[in-house]
Amino acid sequence: MKRVILSISLLLAVFAAKAQQRLWSLKECIDYAIAHNLTVEQNRLAVEQREVDLGTARSRRLPGISAGASENLSFGRGLTADNTYSNSNTTSTSFSLGGEIPVFQGFDINYGIKLGKLNLEAATAELEKARDDIRVAVAQAYVQILYNQAILQAAKEQRAHDEEILEQTKERLAAGKISPSDVSASMATLAQSRQGEIQAEGNLNLSVLELTQLLELPSPEGFSIVIPETDDVSAILLMSPEDIYASAVEIRPAVEAARINLDYAKLSIDKAKGAFLPSLSLSGGFGTNYYTNSKVQSLAFGEQLKNNFSQYVGLSLNIPIFQRFSARNSVKTARLNFRGQEIQLENAKKALYKEIQQAYYNALNAQARYNGSRESEASAIEHYRLTEEKFKVGKAGIADYNDARNNAVKAESEMIQARYQCLYQAKLLDFYRGEDLNF
Repeated sequence: MKRVILSISLLLAVFAAKAQQRLWSLKECIDYAIAHNLTVEQNRLAVEQREVDLGTARSRRLPGISAGASENLSFGRGLTADNTYSNSNTTSTSFSLGGEIPVFQGFDINYGIKLGKLNLEAATAELEKARDDIRVAVAQAYVQILYNQAILQAAKEQRAHDEEILEQTKERLAAGKISPSDVSASMATLAQSRQGEIQAEGNLNLSVLELTQLLELPSPEGFSIVIPETDDVSAILLMSPEDIYASAVEIRPAVEAARINLDYAKLSIDKAKGAFLPSLSLSGGFGTNYYTNSKVQSLAFGEQLKNNFSQYVGLSLNIPIFQRFSARNSVKTARLNFRGQEIQLENAKKALYKEIQQAYYNALNAQARYNGSRESEASAIEHYRLTEEKFKVGKAGIADYNDARNNAVKAESEMIQARYQCLYQAKLLDFYRGEDLNF
């Protein structure tokens, strides 16, 4: 029985490990992050709160109804109906039910509902902005993993190659063609390659950790991503920043939220002006009571409730005359807030344009770097190959070999970095125009 339980546990562990080691595409990472990221969840709760606030604003149109009951007991010396004092105990029980309907509140209710709708729209735009921020952050982390994976693969290949060179160097030493110092230098080169591989693996682990933290995963263990098939990034055509901005300014949630906040501020001015207007409300209700006195014979409970039953209907008009300048100052404050929101909207537009400009020139520079680095890489690799051939036949020293090797490694690293940077910046520009951030 214990063996069966152990076997089942091992199978479950294997299945769990395989499930965790599935390859994640960029789209899957973005969707998962949006569904589980805590910042996005906070903004989602803010939208739900705005929905509740809008419901509260709409409910102000409904009548307010309340019921009441009271019980009073008096004892000791008191004034009687004959205008004399005597010792007696009295009780009084009353019941009431009333309601009030707002007829006119200086348009306060209507404006409150409109402001509640704008608040909900602004919160929804902020939620979408939070999602966009997560999309961009996940894409950046994803590209960093792709870059670090390529660097690690290159480091592994270089380490394996240096191991072969070391074996060949030892064979040449045994044949008496080189000195022991050449073997020591080759061993140092291999040690440097191994150190580079360790560093590359550490950088990859850190980039994986960063992405899994964005996804709110409990651990980065077993996490792997899909390596996308991409076209030649040097052939990507980039639109001008002005054309991208013309599309982005109409759809980006950051600008939309600022535009909604401006509408909110404008409507708040009209709402503040409503404090100068009178308010009218309609009220009505009914009630009854029961009374006893220890010195007087009281009627029955039901008969008193029937005899004392009363109703009322009333209109209440409130006309503001002087409010210690509070209404006037509220209007001034609303107008100042409107001016501030105008500036905020312009800042949002300028910030968007700056982001697009930066992404455009980053993509342009990365594209130029990529084209240049491909040529540099080809030249460095060819020089490395020729130097290696000379080194193998004893026509080049270990120092020349190491210089050529380091230049080739550096050129390859710069080419890989420029390639992924160009890919990311180009996709980011498409993202500003409303396309999905995916590759």
